[in-house]
Amino acid sequence: MAFITRLALSLRSALAPLRRAAPRQCRGLSTPQGSEPSLNLGGIFPPLATPFSATQEVDYAQLEGNLRRYASIPFRGLVALGSNGEYPYLASCEKVEVVSCVRRALPRDRLLLAGSGCESTQATIELTVSMAEAGADVALVVTPCYYRGAMTTAALIHHYTEVGDASPIPVVLYSVPANTGLDLPMEAVITLAQHPNIIGIKDSGGDITRMGLMVHKTRQEDFQVLAGSAGFLLASYAVGASGGVCALANVLGDPLCQLDHLCRTGQWQEARELQHRLIEPNAAVTRRFGIPGLKKAMEWFGYYGGPCRAPLAPLSPAQVEELRSTFSANGWL
Repeated sequence: MAFITRLALSLRSALAPLRRAAPRQCRGLSTPQGSEPSLNLGGIFPPLATPFSATQEVDYAQLEGNLRRYASIPFRGLVALGSNGEYPYLASCEKVEVVSCVRRALPRDRLLLAGSGCESTQATIELTVSMAEAGADVALVVTPCYYRGAMTTAALIHHYTEVGDASPIPVVLYSVPANTGLDLPMEAVITLAQHPNIIGIKDSGGDITRMGLMVHKTRQEDFQVLAGSAGFLLASYAVGASGGVCALANVLGDPLCQLDHLCRTGQWQEARELQHRLIEPNAAVTRRFGIPGLKKAMEWFGYYGGPCRAPLAPLSPAQVEELRSTFSANGWL
């Protein structure tokens, strides 16, 4: 553990100039007047789907093909190994190789966020160091949840503080209660926002009041709030969120970036009309049909979706038709 910590500190020093040199985008809506974040997260990030072959091996060639297509879309960056990347189903060596593959294909002016959350603090630190070595700019650390009854505010603050102290790259908290059954407590978020190496949170809960309060309570810190879904992106921006990590961006990347632009430039009527057309497709590829639905929709828009890893099952023909109808009814097919 001591060796990992020393290595992490060494990597942090080496990577700091690269992070400072990265070009900044349009300021996020949650940035306090007169202040700039140390690493601007403003914009859209698709949480990449992990392509698998028919034999359920990671298909790196198809991943590279999808990345080539995403290169023409004005994303702020990409997220590898998020929930939509079937992160829990990947071996440690696959996780590292996926991040390495994405980094090789990604221009340096685009950020790479990589999931590194594990159930133990030590395992999270070790994987976070591996993600930094593989080229990630930021670690996205989901809440540990297997022993959720013991995950008190104090326990979570201690966990993330240890990770933030040891990580060679900045850390973004990740709260996804639909998957973990655990909402990162507001008190923990406010406390952790004061840590110099914890720069934000991806909140997928969809509680706009909570997100607005996070922005308000952390406004004096170098801390940004990211919406975790396209379904409430406009509402999140209205209360000060900086950007969005949106599964639907794997399918409708350009429209999501357009919605981001409309919100940033104050074109709220146009933004509202576009947001309305994204709500049902977003729900279809998230809570309704999940990753199998996301991968099926990707295929209709020229990307490789492919199979999921078992035990995730493919959609039935009736589900595929319902999914297609949802996109068609909103003018996307």
